[in-house]
Amino acid sequence: MASRHLLNPLAPLDQPTPSALDGVPDQLERDLRARQADEFQRIAVGALLIQQAGVMLKAPQVVMATAQVLFQRFWFVTSLKHFGIRDIGMGALFLASKLEESTLRIRDIVNCFSYLSSLISYCSTAPYPPPNSYEAYVPMDYFATEFYDHKDALVIAEMQLLKRLGFQTQCGLPYGHLVNYLQCLELTGEKELVNRCWGFCNDMLQTPAPALYPQGTLALASIYLAIRLPRPAALSSSSASENGTDGPPPPPTLIALPLEPVPWWTHFDATEEELVHITSLLLSLYRDWGGSRSGVIADGGAEGVNVKEEGCVWRRAGGLPVTKSGVREALARIGADDELGGSR
Repeated sequence: MASRHLLNPLAPLDQPTPSALDGVPDQLERDLRARQADEFQRIAVGALLIQQAGVMLKAPQVVMATAQVLFQRFWFVTSLKHFGIRDIGMGALFLASKLEESTLRIRDIVNCFSYLSSLISYCSTAPYPPPNSYEAYVPMDYFATEFYDHKDALVIAEMQLLKRLGFQTQCGLPYGHLVNYLQCLELTGEKELVNRCWGFCNDMLQTPAPALYPQGTLALASIYLAIRLPRPAALSSSSASENGTDGPPPPPTLIALPLEPVPWWTHFDATEEELVHITSLLLSLYRDWGGSRSGVIADGGAEGVNVKEEGCVWRRAGGLPVTKSGVREALARIGADDELGGSR
């Protein structure tokens, strides 16, 4: 009997994105997409908006994860010059909610994205107030022209997602593979490690990795990175006290997995080059956007944006265009600056 689980369509690693072919700078593409390395730098804000809107709407994590996979996949077949990340983010979240049978209302999605846009503007304006002080938002009127413009943009974005992805909307997620791999490696008892792996899987969806690698490889990459982070000394000391031993707490320890006779990841049909590339994308996301999105490095894992870093994230997002007209204006400014520099 044929498997019910179809393979995710993947983009070639050496294929330039349509945005790059249209002259969109690598740095701008990373920022708008999910903040990656090399060419994949532009969709971070869009993935962040999807995640935060899903949290506000109390949508299941599978809906937000599916929406981010569709969102990342879309930009390997379409240029940022032709569609805005805000509209495609709304369309991806709406489409994912239907695919996962947890349908969200169009009005709620539009209101959430409108609120987040206002929050970004608020936090990115001097004196850069913290996001928890934002209380001035007024929801748009249900019969306002602005609301219907956003609604039309969402519907068009959903249609374009289906059209340009060729209706290939299957989205295998790494969570099931992660559970199986942790059980095979006998790591399910390491609660701190499990939390970190789960948080890394969440954050990887805000990078292009889901459009480049199978979901099983993403799960392995989360384990590969998590075992290289030292266990907190507090956990080691608590384990010692439970065993009835006294004395100073031991230093942080690493979890070692076998490398002989063959490395452990080869048993799961992965190469170290693949794992290193995925983790480098994730670490670039953390480095460029001010720390772990899910807080897994600092506090063991939680959904959404790390509270300590959230204001910084929204402030950084404030300078990025989220519409296709904004992208074109940014490209025009870059071209004008290049011409000015060349004339000198």
